[in-house]
Amino acid sequence: MILVTGASGYVGNNLVRRLVELDKPVRAVVHNRAKAETRLADARNRIEIVSGDVTRPDTLAPALDGVSAVVHLVAVAIEHGERTYERINTQGTINVVDAAKAAGVRRFINMSQNGADSSLPYRFLASKGKAQAYVAASGLDWTALRPSVIWGPQDEFANVQARLIRLTPLIFPIVGDGQARFQPVYVGDVVEAIARCLDDDSTIGQELGVGGPEVLTYEDIVRRVLAALHARRLTVKVPVPLLRPVVKLIELALPNPPVTTGLLELLKVDNVIAHNALTEVFNITPRPFTPDNLEYMQQFSAVGSLRRFLGRRTADEGHST
Repeated sequence: MILVTGASGYVGNNLVRRLVELDKPVRAVVHNRAKAETRLADARNRIEIVSGDVTRPDTLAPALDGVSAVVHLVAVAIEHGERTYERINTQGTINVVDAAKAAGVRRFINMSQNGADSSLPYRFLASKGKAQAYVAASGLDWTALRPSVIWGPQDEFANVQARLIRLTPLIFPIVGDGQARFQPVYVGDVVEAIARCLDDDSTIGQELGVGGPEVLTYEDIVRRVLAALHARRLTVKVPVPLLRPVVKLIELALPNPPVTTGLLELLKVDNVIAHNALTEVFNITPRPFTPDNLEYMQQFSAVGSLRRFLGRRTADEGHST
């Protein structure tokens, strides 16, 4: 039995489907059962869904009964109330590792983050770095994946650009000088890498960077999203110091803000993969971040985008496969 934490999340629901395709038994640990029942409806009859909270160790022990491997995916990129980087990303991972050890589970796949480092001044990357340091010192048979920004129909980066474009019909702001670098990797490729790790003991004890086939600047990404939407906008580069107070107001005003001041700071850190395990370890040909592959963005509407940022469910929340 493979336990997947965060199974109703972005990477999680796609991983569950891939494991089902591979005829692997899956136990999906979810925080929001209603969301999980909806997102995983097509696989519901072939998986076990259990409620669990990484911040509450007492909910983890029952979920680990009879489990042979754990894939830990729970993390937050945008904080909400008590769901902080330290509480979810770091302590949540510690709790899952401890529960796995107590249950006698040896195999542990951890979703880390490219650039994660406990010594960095950026709280998100530091929280992920501290979590991975604990995993590495756990004595478990662990593997960590360190992806660049992940894209697909449910992502919270490229899709945010598309939704903002729908809400800004004339001018679109480019953050800073637009030269922050990324290596966008398709969610299906990340999921395939995770699935292969489970059957490949040679990946034990390794931190594996995963990225797409191209290094793109933030401006490149925006222009490809514009092309996918068949949209024209006058793009204007806005210095980060000018954007910071505006973004802070957005954080305070919206339940589900598209960006935070903390995420703005991450643009200072290159999100590029030095050694891409997709090609070098798994022999996977990464799907490119191109307008043709981004056509799903055309379903995003201005009204749906606004509802999304207001924290309401929208009709265009499809799942990727």
